[in-house]
Amino acid sequence: MRSGIVGWGVYIPMFRVRAKDIAVFWGYDEGYVKGIWIEEKAVGNIDEDSVTIGYRAATNAVKRAGIDPRQIDAVYLGTESKPYAVKPGASIIAEALGVNPLHLVADLEFACRAATEALRIGTALVESRHARYVLVVGADTAQASPGDVLEFTASSGGAAYIIGPAEESVGVFEGMVTYSTDTPDFWRRDGAPYPRHGEGFTGEPAYFHHIVSASRALMDKLGLKPSDFDYVVFHQPNGRFPLRVASMLGFPKEKVLPGIVTPYIGNTYSASMLIGLARVLEQSKPGQRILAVSFGSGAGSDAFSIIVTDKIQDVVEKAPKVEWFLANKRYVSYQDYVKMRGKLLMYKL
Repeated sequence: MRSGIVGWGVYIPMFRVRAKDIAVFWGYDEGYVKGIWIEEKAVGNIDEDSVTIGYRAATNAVKRAGIDPRQIDAVYLGTESKPYAVKPGASIIAEALGVNPLHLVADLEFACRAATEALRIGTALVESRHARYVLVVGADTAQASPGDVLEFTASSGGAAYIIGPAEESVGVFEGMVTYSTDTPDFWRRDGAPYPRHGEGFTGEPAYFHHIVSASRALMDKLGLKPSDFDYVVFHQPNGRFPLRVASMLGFPKEKVLPGIVTPYIGNTYSASMLIGLARVLEQSKPGQRILAVSFGSGAGSDAFSIIVTDKIQDVVEKAPKVEWFLANKRYVSYQDYVKMRGKLLMYKL
């Protein structure tokens, strides 16, 4: 392939709420929290949404790419928590960055997979020479009904990637595959404030089936096996699922753990796999191969094989790393978290 990752950036809000505080408030057994491996999650402040979070991540991606934003020919935002029902968030990010108005732009939606669909669009645009650089942003302030099990993990965060020519890339796309079916494991009807989900149904026929199918299809396509990859990053609805699906595919946990972030920041939905990939890029070496696989309910997975180039060493320190965001935190109580995310509304007489 003739395209790759020219730059990347992330943004994770500094506020955290501990999973055990949520469990105590709603009367959950702490064993459940340990079972899904979630310690705490990132909480967007009262003035943060998927657009502001996406913009912060995008500025870091531009810094690493070392390009003028006016060179960007397309901007895509993948999210399922748009601040506006009718008004694109991608156009706000593009305007704030100073992107030339003559560009392609759109918001995309496919649950937690939306941003990796944008990656596929971006590579197609670059390789067909319809664009030199494409900005892909995945950002969410994920919703969960108070007391629902989703509240342990649904969090806030964003990641952004600049896609461009292979010769300028820190990571070149070796191949990619998409696998999708109509699987109603998770949904939110129009006008509903919170999503609903099929409990255990979100695992076997949804997450595991799609990630395994996409991963195997990509490895078959490229003639590769698990031992050919140095790192593997999966979508992370919790800390346990990526380790389990890795075992199903024959990957040792040592190749998965470097990209695990959800136990410390929660499930950032569209940014989940992309933040994990960023963490891996920030510790990878030239010549190493990365398998990155997303998942979005509804359902579908995108699988990417990425070869790291020698340019990686020149850009890692140009913007804050994932480790910095993981360490830069301030804890809030469950009550403060509820107020910050607008879950407790005052009725005005």
